[in-house]
Order: sequence, then structure tokens, then C-alpha cells
Amino acid sequence: MQAAPVRATAIPSFTTALRAVESLLMSSGQRTARRNAWTSVLEDRRRAKDRIETERVLRQSVAGRP
Repeated sequence: MQAAPVRATAIPSFTTALRAVESLLMSSGQRTARRNAWTSVLEDRRRAKDRIETERVLRQSVAGRP
């Protein structure tokens, strides 16, 4: 019995394929702007998470719990 042929090239990941389509559809400036916007969203989420954690710790310290 003969083995199935092995693919010589790797199948691109979804992210790689999405970036390839993006590069065809958008200019460089638009790609940069979109990535900067997404980075800002992620940073805002991180700050919100930190703020919530800080508020929780402060509430516990005011209530007298360790």
C-alpha cells in the first residue's frame, strides 16, 4: 500500500490569510490605523480591569478585611 502524498507547503493560519486579504483591500495607512485602534481597545480593557481590581482592594481595606 502506498502512503498518501505529503504536502510540501504549510497551510497558512487564519491570521496569516486574513492579513493577506487585508493587504489587498486596504492601503498601508488604513492597516496601521486599524491596528492602532485595536491596540487602543486592548489597552483600555487592561486599564479597566486594573481599575476594577484596585477598587475591589480599596473597598476591602476600608471595610477592614485583610
